[in-house]
Amino acid sequence: MNSYRNVKLTNNAKFLRKNMTKEERHLWYDFLKTLPVTVHRQKVMGQYIVDFYIADAKIVIELDGSQHYESEGLEKDFVRDSYLKDMGITVLRYSNSDVNQRFQDVCQDIWSCLNL
Repeated sequence: MNSYRNVKLTNNAKFLRKNMTKEERHLWYDFLKTLPVTVHRQKVMGQYIVDFYIADAKIVIELDGSQHYESEGLEKDFVRDSYLKDMGITVLRYSNSDVNQRFQDVCQDIWSCLNL
């Protein structure tokens, strides 16, 4: 997928895997890790690091904090999502409050997109 190795991104992804947010840990340990498919955490994809990637389904899962809802964050997410969409990847975005307050709904939505 990557035509070059970006050491800075790779090192940053390793750091992010070891230092997941509370919401990322919750989704990972309480749902994604139990799925019957491989889920990659903090996966480098081109010039981006995505929160979770399910290659079998070509799905990226992003958990968004409040900065993603400000104008700069929205613009960056649009560019990033367009890049991933051009690669044939579906991006599922959930807010941190969705994970905290509607966890079962988030899990059900992800499950329904997997087509297992």
